Amino acid sequence: MNPITAIAIYLTIWWTVLFAVLPLGSKSHAEAGIKPPAGGDPASPVNPRLKEKFLLTTVISAVIFAIFFLLFYFEVISFSPVRRSG
Repeated sequence: MNPITAIAIYLTIWWTVLFAVLPLGSKSHAEAGIKPPAGGDPASPVNPRLKEKFLLTTVISAVIFAIFFLLFYFEVISFSPVRRSG
């Protein structure tokens, strides 16, 4: 696997996992019964804990990528086109 391809696959996995992790443990201003700051949306999170979520996303993505890489390395999956005779 080309290093550029590996990076592209990892980043795709990372962004997908990020969008799955973002809502975990978030409580909006409306749910908490707190008035949002001036001009703020009541649906915005009170404490988004982004550093923790980025770290969790990185760990989960690394595990998923490792599984994907092992499947590729042991040729369970392949990027080469299938040649059919006939």
